[in-house]
Amino acid sequence: MLIPKLLCPLLVYDICSTTVGAIEAKINKYSRKWLGVPPGLSDVAMYCRKAKLKLPMKSILEEYKCGKARLLTMLEESDDPVVRTVQSSLKTGRKWKITEAVGEAKDCLKMKEVIGQNQTDHRGLGSTTAKWWSKTESKEKRDMIIDEIRNKEDSTRVQKAAQQPQQGQWTNWDTAIQRSLTWNDIWHMAPLRISFLIRSVYDLLPSNANLVR
Repeated sequence: MLIPKLLCPLLVYDICSTTVGAIEAKINKYSRKWLGVPPGLSDVAMYCRKAKLKLPMKSILEEYKCGKARLLTMLEESDDPVVRTVQSSLKTGRKWKITEAVGEAKDCLKMKEVIGQNQTDHRGLGSTTAKWWSKTESKEKRDMIIDEIRNKEDSTRVQKAAQQPQQGQWTNWDTAIQRSLTWNDIWHMAPLRISFLIRSVYDLLPSNANLVR
């Protein structure tokens, strides 16, 4: 409910990604307090979709990047030549540039088409269908670009988790099944149980080993 209202001014006005990151840091601070977890809990635990414990929270920075990418692709594909020139006025700061991000997403999608469909799980060949860049319409291409940006953000979180010796231990749990919590689960779950569940997955329980750190 609050994220769409917060995203509206962030997408309409020229606000840099650094400012949005500062807003997300403030949101994370109060979200950790609400969940009853320590302040040292990484943002990977809150937003990573590949984590063994998936929370229903959304990253405002990721939504900001996807919204800017959607706006840029809509301007690029406009039938009006005057509208297509507006893309140069999309400013997102020096840390993250929208034109480079969309260009990288397009290159990745084209490279995936060259490589072809591969198998990443135990399901048989042909069990999934792939969308190719050259065979999709403009609306589907826009969605593919946004999905690629989301996948890149999630891959960055997984890489960050792999570098964390304590909270990133779940990256080695190959046989563990992912558990996804919905907002309905959180509303009907006791606060102490939510806190214990998150702390246990990311090794933040007050054990003897953690207390001496």
